[in-house]
Amino acid sequence: MSFAVANIAANAGGRFPAAAQMAGMPTLAPILKKITPAVVRIEIKSHATPGKGPKRSETGELHSAGSGVVYDARQGFIVTNNHVIERAEQITVTLTDGRELEAKRVGADPDFDLAIIKVEAENLTSMSFADSRDLQIGDFVLAISFPMVLGQSVTSGIISGLHRSNVGIEQFENFIQTDAALYPGSSGGALVNLQGDLVGIITAFIGASNSNPGMGFAIPVNMARIIADQIVEFGEIQRGSIGITTDDPKPSVLRDMKLSAPQTGAVITKVEPGSTGARAGLKPGDVVIRLGNRTVLGSVFLRNRMALLRVGEEAELEVLRGGKPMTVRATVAARDPRTRSK
Repeated sequence: MSFAVANIAANAGGRFPAAAQMAGMPTLAPILKKITPAVVRIEIKSHATPGKGPKRSETGELHSAGSGVVYDARQGFIVTNNHVIERAEQITVTLTDGRELEAKRVGADPDFDLAIIKVEAENLTSMSFADSRDLQIGDFVLAISFPMVLGQSVTSGIISGLHRSNVGIEQFENFIQTDAALYPGSSGGALVNLQGDLVGIITAFIGASNSNPGMGFAIPVNMARIIADQIVEFGEIQRGSIGITTDDPKPSVLRDMKLSAPQTGAVITKVEPGSTGARAGLKPGDVVIRLGNRTVLGSVFLRNRMALLRVGEEAELEVLRGGKPMTVRATVAARDPRTRSK
């Protein structure tokens, strides 16, 4: 697959400038040489009760490893998965040039399984960000990570699916699915396009066996950037709510509203009394078809997008009520942690 990817890239009329010809052979080596230093190995030590994955040494310490991506080279911020570092009492980052650096935790968002750590170092390398809204099924991608007991590894594949939810990994799910091979230790690594731009943060793989690589999942870079920026600024996610609960519309509602995929909308099933959504005039039965400039692709999609809004931010929703469009603006308020409403 790696040769096939490079061959397609090299013969795509300049569409993929990352590819090059070396000794007459197509290769992605030049662009990988530039971006692989942005992907680091992360090792943790802890005395916490182990979950799945970490191994206890004879001293009683837990050892685990994963990957991370340099998010801000100047300030030393690295993004990884929360599950990679959540039990860490000591975090060590190893760069591709051999440097080992002690890292400190900046903050994390367990609901999206993202975390930011920080190292003090010069001459770090980062990579540019793609716009994950431009991704299409069939796009070629590369997965860069540090599988356990191995050094940095690069695998290749395609984007197999987008907006994957109900995977059962995290509370909020909107994954990129890829068939690029992933392994234990790949979590927190980089999914990149053939131009060397970051498109996602590798999070998990499921269904793998000796004869089947399984399915890999990554958090889209646009979503990761929103979360990372909040963690850097506040040390946590200030997640809010407008007090609504939604579900996917029934086929009869879609027909009545003349909606079809991908714009299926999300029907409001409940509005909390006294919530900002109630004060803005939202009612059960309203069908939300847009949030800001984003088309609502279903209830899970709306829930994920609402979870990225900051407390105090204004949510602009286009809704259909009785088939007629209207615009509603509601201020995001601090969410009651006892509820799962938006």
